[in-house]
Parts: sequence; structure tokens; C-alpha cells
Amino acid sequence: MFTGIIEEIGTVRSIRGGGSGVVLDIEASRVLEGTATGDSIAVNGVCLTVTPGSGHFTADAMPETLRRTSLGGLRTGSKVNLERAMAYGGRFGGHLVSGHVDACGRVTELVRDGIAMIMRVSVPSDVLRYVARKGSVTLDGVSLTVASVSDEDSSFTVSLIPHTMASTTLHLLKPGSPVNVEVDMLARYVERLLASGAAAPASAQVENGSAGGGLTEEFLKKYGF
Repeated sequence: MFTGIIEEIGTVRSIRGGGSGVVLDIEASRVLEGTATGDSIAVNGVCLTVTPGSGHFTADAMPETLRRTSLGGLRTGSKVNLERAMAYGGRFGGHLVSGHVDACGRVTELVRDGIAMIMRVSVPSDVLRYVARKGSVTLDGVSLTVASVSDEDSSFTVSLIPHTMASTTLHLLKPGSPVNVEVDMLARYVERLLASGAAAPASAQVENGSAGGGLTEEFLKKYGF
């Protein structure tokens, strides 16, 4: 589990392999502190199992990962966002990030807004349904707040502050650039719970205070929502 707060920007030293899977060798320093073989590091928002070395680490990326994320487009010298798995008892500055990318979106627009940069990202409609204004989203491993959502062109925007631009690789993205998108996992669970509630047996619905099907306002209030 991750928080979406990037710890450092790494550099791809080499890529070995091909379509059947690759081994990424990434130069890093901070994320290697306390890291052991088998630990997880998010690389541009993708959770990978690593083998640390001196000043670098290696990680395997299987074909499914290469198909569903932008990691297949990395080259020697590419910059990547890095974050170690969340430590128990540590500060939680972002939101719950699993490192399981939902889609490879595409940057469609960049507009300056005072000190901020507004970035518009297009995603498949089945992913956009989980994106909500003022909700959380992860782009290349960076925890961000959604500024707006457009169903017309299946896109959303985020506002990037100078610190985010300076401390992550998001400043390298341009219109047309691919970007790894992970939606807020809570949205997926809520959808699943609502669907399960609607399909639950009548006895269970009565017990849960939702005899009419699905969750009710009374049920949510009863359990503190």
C-alpha cells in the first residue's frame, strides 16, 4: 500500500528483455533506505517487487504490466516517480494507493492558471465513472485532487502546484503523453457494496435495514456515515 507522496525521482539505468517481460534497473537512493529484497516500490504508480543494489534496484515487469501501464514506453535515461510501500505508523499525506493501475490515460491539455498548471487527462469511460470532483486520483504514482470531470469527452482535470511539478516527473508530461491512472479504491468498493446490497436476499436486506434494495439513508446513519 502507498500514499501517492513521491519520495524521489529515479533514473532508468537499463532495460533488459522484451515483450515477454522486462527487468528494469533504476538508479535511486532514498527509497533504498531500509529496503530489502522482495519489498515493494511504486514506479510511476506501478507496484513492483524489487531487488536492491548499491545505488540502484531491479524489478521485473511482466507482460500484463507492460500492456496496462506506461512502463513499456520507458527507455534508458527515463525519469520515474518512486515511493516505498507505506510504513506502519508513518504520516499519511496522500490517500490509499494500491499501485494497481486502472488505465493508461493520456494528457490532452495543459493550461497555466496563476502559479498552478491545470492538466486534463482522458481515460476510458468505464474508468471515469470512478472519478469525482474533489475526490482523489493517482497519476504516475502522484496523489492528486480532481478539479473537474467531463463526461462529454471522458476526461478530468487536476491542478498541479509548483511543489508537485518540481518534485515529481509530472512536469515532463505534454499533450499526448501517456500517464498511469489509478482511481480511488473506495469508489470501487462502494459500487460493489451497493450492487451486493441490491442483490442480497430479502432477509439480509431487512436485517441490514435495506428491505427496499440497496443501501438506505437510515442504514448509513445507523453505522455512522
